[in-house]
Amino acid sequence: MLTLSGVSRKYGDVTALDGLDFTVPDDRYVSLLGASGSGKTTLLRVIAGFEEPDTGTVSFDRTRLDGVPPHLRDIGFVFQNFALFPHLSVRDNVAFGLRHRAKAAVRDPKEVIERAEAALDLVGLKGFGHRGVGAISGGQRQRVALARTLVTEPRIVLLDEPLGALDANLRARMCDELRAIRERLKVSFLHVTGSEAEALTMGDTVAILSGGRIVQDAPATRLFANPDNAAAARHLNAWNILAGQGTGAGFATGAATFALPPHLMPRGAGSLGVRFDQISIARPDAVPEGHLSFPARYLTGEFNGPTALAFFRTNDGQLVQVVDHLGQPRLPEMTEGATYALHFHPDQIRIFEGAA
Repeated sequence: MLTLSGVSRKYGDVTALDGLDFTVPDDRYVSLLGASGSGKTTLLRVIAGFEEPDTGTVSFDRTRLDGVPPHLRDIGFVFQNFALFPHLSVRDNVAFGLRHRAKAAVRDPKEVIERAEAALDLVGLKGFGHRGVGAISGGQRQRVALARTLVTEPRIVLLDEPLGALDANLRARMCDELRAIRERLKVSFLHVTGSEAEALTMGDTVAILSGGRIVQDAPATRLFANPDNAAAARHLNAWNILAGQGTGAGFATGAATFALPPHLMPRGAGSLGVRFDQISIARPDAVPEGHLSFPARYLTGEFNGPTALAFFRTNDGQLVQVVDHLGQPRLPEMTEGATYALHFHPDQIRIFEGAA
């Protein structure tokens, strides 16, 4: 089990990691989701040993790793740009770590070839060993980078946005293959991404990095349905967040004041969260009884194949999104510039305590 305790890393006045606590269990696929500049790559580099934390500890199975050189940590790293050697064949790229690692380097040429070919077979590249890396596709180069990491049998594999350079169809296929490979090997993968869809698809557990800290980690289905805080909800790109303040009249936001049930009313500042797919739309005079609502002006729609997004602007200028699943459409025809009532049942909201 990989454990980070109180890890901080600064670059001048910029804090990339801020007293971060994080655990990657054994035999688990963990997705790490964060926005650009959130410190995702810094976190991977600290785990791998390419950088040292300013404070805090990194350990594996209770053995301290901070201060240990990268090549002695027994951690695999798949770089975003693959970092393959262009002058070497596919097989020699994979075999490089076996021949040159600091501990237990493999000297027997026959064993090197056998293990390199076995790693290529594992990632679906049997028969590609003789090719040059410039003569294969981007998706195949990604698999070579993965094979080069796996051939050394690391205790954990770090993947830095490994699907970012692939086209959409290949990304979907590689998602399935990465999960299948991990399950066969029974080692943990820590997969860093800025895509909420990719994180939720890949991870048995999804951790969200925001403000230099892990703001929540949970199974993907639980995280999506019940984020613990507004920061986690925002990163999922599926929740509208309305910041406000509990008052005697209700929960006051810039969009509207909501008469919340007493058990939902936050103590002071807080946020109301409602998912894109749980908002319905009606004329201002046709809100169903018992529903909460707020007025918003319809801006435009966006067709995405099986779904469509509708964009609205609240009275205080906040952008609100509503999703419609076209297999079971539920939204009415709307006129751009017209004002509608966006409504939802109180059971469908999440209230987050504290300032947004």
